[in-house]
Amino acid sequence: MKKIARYFKECWAEMKNVSWPNRSVVIHSTWIVILSTIVFAVVLGLVDTVLGLCLDLIF
Repeated sequence: MKKIARYFKECWAEMKNVSWPNRSVVIHSTWIVILSTIVFAVVLGLVDTVLGLCLDLIF
């Protein structure tokens, strides 16, 4: 039981040392993730469409 308590105390101490990002950094990073996901989805959709058309021409 002492090991578990020590573990949580050490975790809490480490969490105090973490440098958390501010709100603007989180919002900016979120927008980057959203936009990169949309771009990747569009590119993947285009590749799928082109490959599908190529397969329709072959078969």
